[in-house]
Amino acid sequence: MADQAVALRGLRKSFGSVEAVAGVDLGIADGEFFAMLGPSGSGKTTVLRMIAGFETPTAGTVELGGRDVTRLAPFERDVNTVFQDYALFPHMSVLQNVEYGLRVKKVPNRREKALEALATVRLEGFGKRRPSELSGGQRQRVALARALVNRPRVLLLDEPLGALDLKLREEMQVELKAIQREVGITFLFVTHDQEEALTMSDRVAVFDQGRIEQVGTPAEVYERPASAFVAGFVGTSNLISGEAAQAVLGRDGTFSVRPEKLRVAPPEEAVGDGEHSATGLVTEVVYAGPATRFVVDLDAGGRLIALQQNLQVSSMDVMGLRGTRVRLVWHRRHEFAIV
Repeated sequence: MADQAVALRGLRKSFGSVEAVAGVDLGIADGEFFAMLGPSGSGKTTVLRMIAGFETPTAGTVELGGRDVTRLAPFERDVNTVFQDYALFPHMSVLQNVEYGLRVKKVPNRREKALEALATVRLEGFGKRRPSELSGGQRQRVALARALVNRPRVLLLDEPLGALDLKLREEMQVELKAIQREVGITFLFVTHDQEEALTMSDRVAVFDQGRIEQVGTPAEVYERPASAFVAGFVGTSNLISGEAAQAVLGRDGTFSVRPEKLRVAPPEEAVGDGEHSATGLVTEVVYAGPATRFVVDLDAGGRLIALQQNLQVSSMDVMGLRGTRVRLVWHRRHEFAIV
């Protein structure tokens, strides 16, 4: 990949007998918003810490802008990190917090640069306040401004939205992406929240047990997962295998189809060209406002979950389907084989 901001080659990290990162090769382009997604203990945060210089790899190399920085100290790398707890100095004003790194490096025009950084994160006029006088979202923006003010080549974000409530977190997801586009800096975002990764990133690396399972755009990872783990971790996925695969699809193997690709229809409904279907009993109905989730036990064995938008139905309409027989219908192009 040309113009790589980050290149990881054969990266490994062991803590005693535990191999936290088991051989990671990855390239991240300049100006890319890249997410490392995975459950706790999957190795994503350890990879970020090795890029930042907080951990030394057991093997492999870390390159930033084509320069090998594997053995360099954190302050010798052209990166900054934003953490979940923000780590703001409580005795300093917002402006002083943002200026701090510039003052340590004796950068001229510190006040002007700090004010510009605050404007970038939409905090004009907040410079005189203390962190204790800010909301959680505002403190997160201050931490972001402090990291951006040095204009690093790569900004590392270690689950920075984890402490925010749901509504604010969703707002900040959109805001972070807008800021990244505005400043043009490579953002490397670590999260266990698949919605965050899909919402904000240009590409996603899905981690499991110290390895990368798949790298791709959000659409590629969601629509064409490379493994059963990715299919199950990134969104909800139905797996069809064994006798059910043979009975419903006419072939062996394990296949997956997303819940929103399934249409709930009467059991007698005819199936169109290019479609597959399976009949079964609705065992559970979950009404969630915009959509309803149906749990269907198939006659052929196994269980599928269907997600249907509530376009012209009410909660009374859908709740009455529990205990009835239905046919689930989907197009063949929406099913994919799982290796």
